[in-house]
Amino acid sequence: MKKFKAIWLLLLLLIPTLCLTGCESVTTRANHQDTWSRIERRKKVIVGLDDSFVPMGFRQKNGKLVGYDVDLSRAVFKQYGIKVDFQPIDWSMKETELKNGTIDLLWNGYSVNASRRKKVAFSRDYLANRQVLVTLKRDRINNLDDMQGKILGVQTGSTGDTVLNEHPKLLKDKIKDKTPVMHDTFPNAFIDLNAGRIQGILMDEVYANYYVKHQKDPGAYRVDVNKQFPVEYFAVGMRKGDKTLRRKINDGLGHLQRDGQLKKINEKWFGMDSTFLGPDNN
Repeated sequence: MKKFKAIWLLLLLLIPTLCLTGCESVTTRANHQDTWSRIERRKKVIVGLDDSFVPMGFRQKNGKLVGYDVDLSRAVFKQYGIKVDFQPIDWSMKETELKNGTIDLLWNGYSVNASRRKKVAFSRDYLANRQVLVTLKRDRINNLDDMQGKILGVQTGSTGDTVLNEHPKLLKDKIKDKTPVMHDTFPNAFIDLNAGRIQGILMDEVYANYYVKHQKDPGAYRVDVNKQFPVEYFAVGMRKGDKTLRRKINDGLGHLQRDGQLKKINEKWFGMDSTFLGPDNN
């Protein structure tokens, strides 16, 4: 009887581990599957986004989702007769949502960098970007050195967060306690900036320019384009196994460039054709 109880206890202890290992194996396999046939059957692809990221994907006052990436993704998948469903996600959990299959794509001003390449596959680049420092002119911060001892805001999981840590001498070592205040969204960071709780925001140039332009007093802000920060490129993120999906997106972007639709989308959102369409490296 004692031997039976010992075996039973051992099984109870092993079950959670076996379940966890099994779940991880299923997730790993899913991350390396080519899901294009499934997407084609259901006529729908799910895009994960931060729906407060202007002008890439954001909510108007009436709740309607609009934006550059919204228009671009719809235009790409219209070529294949596939509807795009947009799923708002916690941006700090974006790669996890993709890995778990909650979404099919990350298409929301998603910058290419080395750490992300380890987790996801990228489409060809389609837009250039850079990190900028946004401040209020009343604070008289004219460059990165003027942030000495000041409080900086950064969005959790953003490229700004990555760049800040990869190039600490440029800004991180200057700010108060060498630690930024983390925000879940950029609008919340602007609330803190306007209230004086922080003195700067490190963020994407495309967001900063659009957001400031649409404020009641755009002249109250300063956008510092510091060329010490590296140029970044936006691309679509997907699971590594989705090779067909990647090829379809790359082909679709190329077609939009050739027939002039890409130029029209750029002019609609940026007032000019600011496309940087990188090579198709399939």
